[in-house]
Amino acid sequence: MGRDLTALFDPRSVAVVGASDDPAKYGHAVASQALRADGRRRPVHLVNRRGGTVLGRPAAPSLAAIGEPVELVVVSVPGDGFEAAVDDALACGAKAIVGITAGFAEAGPEGLARQRAVVARVREAGAVLVGPNCLGIADNTTELYLASDRFAPGGVALLSQSGNLALELQLRGAPHGLGFSRFVSLGNQADVTLVDLVEDCARHAATTSIAVYAEDFGDGRAFARAAAAAGKPVVLLTAGRGTASARSAQSHTGALTTSADVVAAACRDAGVELVRTPREMTVVLAALSSRPGRPRTEGRASGARTAVFTDGGGHGAIAADAAEDAGLDVPELGAATQARLRTVLWQQSAVGNPVDLAGRGEQDPLSYADTVAELLAADEVDAVLMTGYFGGYAASDGGLGGGPAGGSVLAEGETLAAEKIVTHLAAAPKPLVVQSMYPRSPSCRVLAEAGVPVFAATEDAARALSALTGRPGTGGGAGEPPEFPALPAPDAPLRDPGYHGVRSLLATAGVPFPAAREITDEAGLLAAAEEFEGPYVLKALHLLHKSDAGGVALRLAGREALLAAYREMHARLGAPAYSVEAMADLSDGIELIVGVNHDPRFGPVAMVGLGGVLTESLRDVAFALAPVPAGRAEALLRGLRTAALLDGVRGRPAVDVAAAAAVIERITTVAAAHPEIAELEVNPLLVRPDGALALDARAVLG
Repeated sequence: MGRDLTALFDPRSVAVVGASDDPAKYGHAVASQALRADGRRRPVHLVNRRGGTVLGRPAAPSLAAIGEPVELVVVSVPGDGFEAAVDDALACGAKAIVGITAGFAEAGPEGLARQRAVVARVREAGAVLVGPNCLGIADNTTELYLASDRFAPGGVALLSQSGNLALELQLRGAPHGLGFSRFVSLGNQADVTLVDLVEDCARHAATTSIAVYAEDFGDGRAFARAAAAAGKPVVLLTAGRGTASARSAQSHTGALTTSADVVAAACRDAGVELVRTPREMTVVLAALSSRPGRPRTEGRASGARTAVFTDGGGHGAIAADAAEDAGLDVPELGAATQARLRTVLWQQSAVGNPVDLAGRGEQDPLSYADTVAELLAADEVDAVLMTGYFGGYAASDGGLGGGPAGGSVLAEGETLAAEKIVTHLAAAPKPLVVQSMYPRSPSCRVLAEAGVPVFAATEDAARALSALTGRPGTGGGAGEPPEFPALPAPDAPLRDPGYHGVRSLLATAGVPFPAAREITDEAGLLAAAEEFEGPYVLKALHLLHKSDAGGVALRLAGREALLAAYREMHARLGAPAYSVEAMADLSDGIELIVGVNHDPRFGPVAMVGLGGVLTESLRDVAFALAPVPAGRAEALLRGLRTAALLDGVRGRPAVDVAAAAAVIERITTVAAAHPEIAELEVNPLLVRPDGALALDARAVLG
């Protein structure tokens, strides 16, 4: 059930230690906000070591001087007084502490040691601590105001490591009617973590979506697991996604995996909406909050087939491009749907997709509603993006600077069309998002008040629609909550990280390999040639990249060619050991790469893609948290840029993608069960029409 944070969000009493009359001090801002609800839900006590009055209220010189227990204590004092204030709070029976004071883990090793000692005392007392180095908390549902600013009430729980970003989100959300159920400044997450807060907000009835700005996930995999189980939309904005991993990569997988890839994979697997800017976060939250109180999956499409509906060709073309950039499909509509559209439009209207009124709206404003009704009713349409001038007629009549002169009749018709669109949407509830040149017009307000997201920018409307459709790769998703990959129980640690040791580990798990034998001299090489027939492959072992170093010889027809290759290679490289292997049939095959990196925040992360010697040059790879079930592995392969190769091109037969996916599941499960392996890679994994075969493998221990 997670940690009990009742004392944090709905305490019986509150004290602000460090309350001040000085507007330059944070204790002044927090105390001012705290007093907004004094006496309605709980008493609020102000503490200042000088006593006297603060903000016109008597201030106690210490917590003990209050004379009664205090359940939640906010500590905003200089750093050298923080530990004593925490001890005083615990002595007064505090069950929750909000540490605004800075100078702990963020200040270096000494500060980290102080922080750990404080947390130990808090936990021993059975209390919880937010921060330190945070900016406070607020809960509009319990009238708890312990941050420096007000947050408009609503359904979004905002968990942020940045106070300024939280304020920007509030400002951006106001025009969309976005409000907040809770705000928590994460601070150092010394005790109460992002995971704890996501779990608690998931249980919070008044919270309909969870917005997160995080620079430090702590346990990233636990965050993703909590988000997957939340049953509510989780939207993540994070910094540093594009920086490469700090560790020294010793495989293609390590070289190609960046923090951005890992975060994106975790978000997709957990159903989290990953955004890049505060504006994009606002857009997604506005879309997901457009139907407050509905379950996570209700009102979301089961697919991304989008009908673009416009009253101008330019707007339609731009919107179609924006929709596809957002990952939506804009297919041509079928003949039957086009025929039905013809019955409500006129001859010059375009009905293929985009659907263009081509002036019909000025003749009959209700044609907007009639067209939307037909598109919502079409089985081949999952969602509708309406774009262009709609709203302009009512804007003109309302003095908002739009529409032709004397447009009051058109304004009335447009407003009526908006009302009918709402009626049609209730009868056929599919995602509908509107872009309007006049988003504040009366007709657009009719739509917005009914839960239809309305935006001024085309790209915002497309992004909002992608969030509502739950398209693959964006998080969210229609249907059931995502099945988050559980880590298998750890196996016995790998003792032999050499080539044949890794082969044996994978082969035991069901990964198929060609016959092979490790040799160290000519006698061993000739004995291997007797065990299985040629053609042969010879590999020099214990080299980082064998192919690049000239340590692989292929298609050695017989013993003589094998022996000659060995002598030449050994004279050049002097490797301590070699592998003699049966040469696989490469005809009609596709080479893939399957790798797993152990990320310090998210644990094992898998990479699959086009393999062989061109892996790093082509960079056609996809990522997922490991282990990767076969179904998801096949979806990753089908999503590659070069996926068409898997189905056969230019007369080549299709390869067995299902067999490849099954092998990927086995490889990634092995890696996930061996946390001591920092990098595990099979490259290439040869996929042929008749199955899959691993041709090379390597592991790097942590």
